[in-house]
Amino acid sequence: MTELEETLQTIEKVTSYEDLEMTTVFDDKGRVIRVNTKMTGGGAQGQSQLAAMIDHTLLKADATAAQIDKLCQEALEYGFGAVCVNGYWVKRCKANLAGSQVKIASVVGFPLGANATKVKVSETKRAIKDGAVEIDMVMNVGVLKSGDLVAVARDIQSVVKEAHARQAIVKVIIETCLLTEEEKVTAIMLVKEAGADFVKTSTGFSTGGAALEDVVLMRSIVGPGMGIKAAGGIRTYEDAMKMVESGANRIGASSGIQIVSEELQREA
Repeated sequence: MTELEETLQTIEKVTSYEDLEMTTVFDDKGRVIRVNTKMTGGGAQGQSQLAAMIDHTLLKADATAAQIDKLCQEALEYGFGAVCVNGYWVKRCKANLAGSQVKIASVVGFPLGANATKVKVSETKRAIKDGAVEIDMVMNVGVLKSGDLVAVARDIQSVVKEAHARQAIVKVIIETCLLTEEEKVTAIMLVKEAGADFVKTSTGFSTGGAALEDVVLMRSIVGPGMGIKAAGGIRTYEDAMKMVESGANRIGASSGIQIVSEELQREA
């Protein structure tokens, strides 16, 4: 969206033919002010069974606008289920992905989870207003390890309440690599009881990533009806499939293209 469009009342019209999608933006007088075209991923990549489960992720501090644009184009081309970005980039992703089926996920309290609950709620509200429909929040790990389970539960519940009121879902990152086995069980149970939609293994920015045994533990606790997102260190098709077979139904990865390419090569 341009600065001009932000000051005008605009209308978008999306039309498509086969793999080509065109978005036309009109001002309030019906004049065309912008036309974008893009490929929507109906080709060979769209045949991937894993692509729709992958959150194509770019969360590095030095991510540039051009890299965010590329991330979105790759998501369209390969048919990824979502892009996952820092909150600043949500509005740009919305413009890039307008009219497509690719969802936008934004991180909240990332990567430490140590923000005040009010800050996390404010981040959630802003991200959804800008276009996010999924919120990946980081649990307050230090507070959990301090034993203040009420504070952890309220923190998660506050974000869930804000997101659900705005028709967005919440994935709670518990950062398994920093927890004991007992703390993992406690965290997973808290996430479930707080009404979150997914429990997620890792930020990918701590001392470790997704582990198969943690995904198995999560599924055994939350049952079949709740989502599990495995993220952190998943770089190959084999990595991804092991997570899915262990109970994950979403994969967070910056290596989504490699994963899908390996999948399609095996099927060729």
